Amino acid sequence: MRKFAKRFVMLVVLTSISFANSGCGLPIIPLMGTTLIDGLVHDAFILSDFWGNTPIIPVSSYFSQEIEDTYHEEERYGKVPVLDPVEGEHAPLFCLDPPSPDEVIRALPNDAKGGLAFIAETQRNNVRMVVEPIVDKVGECRFYPMVGPARLHKCHYKCTVYFEKRIISTWPVPFSHTDNTQEVVYIDHDHLIRCAGPPSN
Repeated sequence: MRKFAKRFVMLVVLTSISFANSGCGLPIIPLMGTTLIDGLVHDAFILSDFWGNTPIIPVSSYFSQEIEDTYHEEERYGKVPVLDPVEGEHAPLFCLDPPSPDEVIRALPNDAKGGLAFIAETQRNNVRMVVEPIVDKVGECRFYPMVGPARLHKCHYKCTVYFEKRIISTWPVPFSHTDNTQEVVYIDHDHLIRCAGPPSN
């Protein structure tokens, strides 16, 4: 929140300076582009009255991406799968679904999100991952609501990510800083295995 407030204040100051030097502001308030802003608002209401809808509301693609990411993570990684019974006395019961690179990256603290182009950008370069299983355990058969008799198969992974974290700013003070960074995240792939019953469709 504090980082966002600093970036917002910097954006307001840069916008005020740009409007003051462009001749778009009134002499009474030289730091605010009231003439340009009033004209945009006036035209927006004229268009909305003509077409019979709301005025044009600019929406950043950042919010669209946030909604898409929420649905993507819920569909792929937010649900516990329920598998069919494993037949045979010596049937293999071990973890076969390690985390994908996409899942590992999404689990990292997202320092590279929310920057301002040319002012405050953060990049991750030369990303390398090491995925290690640390827990592989099958519990006893017990009753789960909405599932029935099933066993919990615990699959826990330790994911170590190595990358170069690069912070870039080209204005007002150009600089670039690269730091070799290591992050560790733990991901669970727990799932249920039904104890008995017909195969699910």
